Amino acid sequence: MADPGAGSGVVRYTSDLIRLDTTNRGGGAGHERPAAEYVAARLSAAGIEPLLLEKAPGRTNVVARVPGTEPHRGALLVHAHLDVVPADPARWQRPPFSGDVHDGMVWGRGAIDMKGTVAMILAAVTRLSTRPRRDLVLAFTADEEDTAEYGAGWLVKEHPHLFDGCTEAIGESGGYTVHAAPGVRVYPIGAGERGSAWMRLTALGRAGHGSRVNPDNAVTKIAAAVTRIGAHRWPVRLTPVVRAAIEGLAHALGRSVGDLDDPSTMDGLADLLGAAAPLVMHTVRNSANPTGLQAGGKVNVVPGEATALVDGRVLPGTLAEFERTIDELVGDDVSWEYTHNEVPLAAPIDSPTFAAMKAALQDADPGAHVVPYCMAGGTDAKQFSRLGIVGYGFAPLRLPPGFEYHAMYHGVDERVPVDGLEFGTRVLDRFLSTC
Repeated sequence: MADPGAGSGVVRYTSDLIRLDTTNRGGGAGHERPAAEYVAARLSAAGIEPLLLEKAPGRTNVVARVPGTEPHRGALLVHAHLDVVPADPARWQRPPFSGDVHDGMVWGRGAIDMKGTVAMILAAVTRLSTRPRRDLVLAFTADEEDTAEYGAGWLVKEHPHLFDGCTEAIGESGGYTVHAAPGVRVYPIGAGERGSAWMRLTALGRAGHGSRVNPDNAVTKIAAAVTRIGAHRWPVRLTPVVRAAIEGLAHALGRSVGDLDDPSTMDGLADLLGAAAPLVMHTVRNSANPTGLQAGGKVNVVPGEATALVDGRVLPGTLAEFERTIDELVGDDVSWEYTHNEVPLAAPIDSPTFAAMKAALQDADPGAHVVPYCMAGGTDAKQFSRLGIVGYGFAPLRLPPGFEYHAMYHGVDERVPVDGLEFGTRVLDRFLSTC
């Protein structure tokens, strides 16, 4: 017997999209067109005219505009990506591209990240209870899981006119249930993102035979630099969004937050916020994690060059400090350069749009506590910010206690609750109709 809800629109869309393998393997190797055509067909059937756009064959994006009743107001961009990261079927309980509905969950790669959200957007915009007040611009993008070169980045550079009038956007993550304590349900809305600072470190030395003493060893230099970076304790730098998140979470839990500028308060953050602490623990400071090393190839040869990769993340307003610190940590014997860097983002939390998202969540869950938060990673919002569009993370989902939301991202056995998809669709319907 099929699970209850398996035939509903949003669940059917989610399953159908998961079955379309749009794996992005990086370096231009991806194929989003099947999902783009599926989305375009659903929009067309609802009387919404889609545009399919490609930088390269198969790397397909979909953009459409839904006219509002008040076109003088700034348009709202609603964006979601169509690509997914690879999945190894041997490690999954159920086939990762099956889209199975089992035990009240839709299973498969992209269920959370983020074909479930694509499905909720489709379900919401094709059955809006009223015509939206603002123009809605819908963008379903390729290549978010790599560099956005074939997706949002390309759209922004080559087709900026499609986003004329857009002042704000909603996109990936945010609006999902966090069970902060028994009976305390928190819904964080993304109002910021750390910037990406991916780096390559290079050390040069004197090549030679491994049997001879070599004080100018490139491997030794790169290893020392990587060790210093990995061991560095970055100072706390509270942005307004993170400060508001901590205060909001403490209020929801009925706890006194104390002096946030006191280092001891940060040391006790995990105890203060409990299960909700991960929402802020990774965004109270910058970070730099070594992620790769390459040098040599033969045990008895000292190479003349060694390299390392470092994934850096930067809070708004701290880039100069971050770069000075990296200079100090690598030292004089190692150089570094960006392989990819993106700006950090911050959005106002006192805006009418934030208030509308909050109201939509609390209408669907009257006991909800809504707080802003800063995302540790990045999304396509970075690309759209180049057009002056302020981005929020809002992909609402109701989740049961114990559901490991963040473990689903790029993880094994990715799945999303059927009830969560239905809830998210209702929230988006209300928000898009009233914002």
